[in-house]
Amino acid sequence: MIKVEGLTRTYGAFTAVDDVSFECQPGRVTGFLGPNGAGKTTTMRIMVGLTPPSRGSVTIGGHRYADIPNPGRHVGVLLDASAQHGGRTGREILTLGARTMGLPMSRVDEMLELVSLTPAESKRRLRNYSLGMKQRLGIAHALLGDPSVLILDEPANGLDPAGIRWMRGLLKGYADRGGAVLLSSHLLHEVELIADEMILIGNGRIVAQGDKQTLLREEKPSSLVTSLDNGRLGEALTQAGFGVSRAGEGLRVECPPVEVGRVALQAGVVLVDLRTGSRGLEDLFLQLTADTQREQAPGAQPAPPTQPMQPVQNQGAAR
Repeated sequence: MIKVEGLTRTYGAFTAVDDVSFECQPGRVTGFLGPNGAGKTTTMRIMVGLTPPSRGSVTIGGHRYADIPNPGRHVGVLLDASAQHGGRTGREILTLGARTMGLPMSRVDEMLELVSLTPAESKRRLRNYSLGMKQRLGIAHALLGDPSVLILDEPANGLDPAGIRWMRGLLKGYADRGGAVLLSSHLLHEVELIADEMILIGNGRIVAQGDKQTLLREEKPSSLVTSLDNGRLGEALTQAGFGVSRAGEGLRVECPPVEVGRVALQAGVVLVDLRTGSRGLEDLFLQLTADTQREQAPGAQPAPPTQPMQPVQNQGAAR
């Protein structure tokens, strides 16, 4: 549904987007993840014709965005929730959108209800909206034409926890009905909960892509365990051939939790706590984009990408 090929955007000597290629399929939510300034917004602006590419191309349903007749009926876009005229009311903004797309005015009320903006709030001017209300209005505008593709840049900004949960359900339901969603964010956890596939970028280049299981598949398994006798458990695990080290009040063991449980049973040691110690997607993301982070975690060291993470030669990403 969305196909990006060799997309590059330079500003003089600075390369904001460096040879980015990926696809977003119908019925799936694709998370577009990266630190601030990684190239996400520039890529999305190129997708919808707001910024010309230096090289490469983007097609949506096989067409350039500029060539799609009445594009709002096919592609819903939210890049900046504050971009609308601040003196217009929420209802006026949606009404203008509906008229432009040739939609019945009943669609305005449907969208206001969908995003839970009350009649009183819809009559308020945009300049008096909170950021969360602007995001809800922006999502309503993106969905106004009942498009088959959604391109959303940081839609969770300004939403409270209930609003974020509502947005997750809305986008997941949209994809389940066959829509394609490209969702940009630097909030990894929120995207991880709904994304079918994730594209991780830093410094304008794609550093990894795939679903969560693919991205973490080749990580060496480890476990965190606490028992009533850590010394005895540590000796038993060492004798079984597993690497053991101290970790807070317990132990870190270089093997899956099931192996720790098996050894503890054989040694007659009672376990108090046992969980996976493998790094999560957030740690992977921070390591892959370590050279783009302003803050460095104490002792953090970038890890070399593994095969399933597809560190691509000439495949890049966005800001």
